Amino acid sequence: MRRRLLPVLAALLLVGSVAGAAAADAPAGRPARAAASVQVPDGVTAGVAVFDRQTGTFTEQLNTGARFRSASVVKLLLTLDFLWNRGPDYTVPAADRALLEPMLRSSDDDAADHYWSQNGGSAIVTRMAARLGLSDTAPPPAGYEGYWGYTSLSARDTVTIYRYVLDSAPGPVRDFVMGNLRQSTRCASDRFDQHFGIAGAFEKPWAVKQGWSGSYEKGTCGSGGTATVSRTASPAPAAAAGVDLARPALHSTGTVGAGDRFVVAVFTLHPVGTSYGKAYTDVGRLTRSLNVPGAARPGGWWYGTWSDHVNVRRDPSTGDAPITQLPSGVEVLVGCQKRGEEVEVPPYTNDWWAYLPQYGGWISNIYISSPDNRMPDVKDC
Repeated sequence: MRRRLLPVLAALLLVGSVAGAAAADAPAGRPARAAASVQVPDGVTAGVAVFDRQTGTFTEQLNTGARFRSASVVKLLLTLDFLWNRGPDYTVPAADRALLEPMLRSSDDDAADHYWSQNGGSAIVTRMAARLGLSDTAPPPAGYEGYWGYTSLSARDTVTIYRYVLDSAPGPVRDFVMGNLRQSTRCASDRFDQHFGIAGAFEKPWAVKQGWSGSYEKGTCGSGGTATVSRTASPAPAAAAGVDLARPALHSTGTVGAGDRFVVAVFTLHPVGTSYGKAYTDVGRLTRSLNVPGAARPGGWWYGTWSDHVNVRRDPSTGDAPITQLPSGVEVLVGCQKRGEEVEVPPYTNDWWAYLPQYGGWISNIYISSPDNRMPDVKDC
């Protein structure tokens, strides 16, 4: 069968494809649209803030004081606490650099465990909240002091953290933190794809510190085959001090634009059972809707995918080892398409391939949620 979708399924997937395309920015060569206000996908709870450092005003505010469990965003506070009052040149010893750099770039959890244990655990959060004037930040709840990811944070406190780093911190501290966040790796240390939200919605320059927590499937990012690492919620009550500790969380924080003009904080919770790919897609759609004046947005067409662990290839063929694997069912930006090796997933076949500019590779169109082998609105490569 040349057409890979049955008629009814095709109609359903077309709806998903159109919705994805509507959420996208204009194709390459056309100006990106300006969003009027944040658009939160159904079922998602969000706290959002976008601060323009050039004008000193917020361009987006939604539930900015709502408290979320921080997941890995708290690693910003662990780093700043370590760097606090280190001396006139704020030198980072080689042994600590070897831990802090992967903690900031690749969200390494072992490094976070080390600094949480060495520097006082919950006392780190208490110290940093007082130093920076954070009104919504609090340590993990009683009985869970060892779980640094249960630290509570809000969108407005996160903006305050970044404003401190950019506007008040000593130069070496600013350069160390922001320099590492600008080198965020697509694949986190636990092999989850962490370039959702800001990293997918905007062209560089950007700097990001992401966070994820919940009963997600195994991470598959990278070229080493299926990973053995899963991200599951630690044993905890459903809520503590008004902070939901049960629903899957996915957060995207950082800066966008030349000179780190915009500070962006997106905190989200998703229905229990939401897959990582679905949460990734919803955070992407939300972030693309944000009003960030003048920020460069990638050109292309957003499409959903189906199947688990779709391989991204260097060429439109299966001859080489995959560059990475996609989160299951994630929405991707397609830059163009062309014919390549024919792929068969019985009873369907397809020889069209989609180029994914944000991955620098190709996936077979057989895994694209489109009714035809060739996507109707995507240009040829």
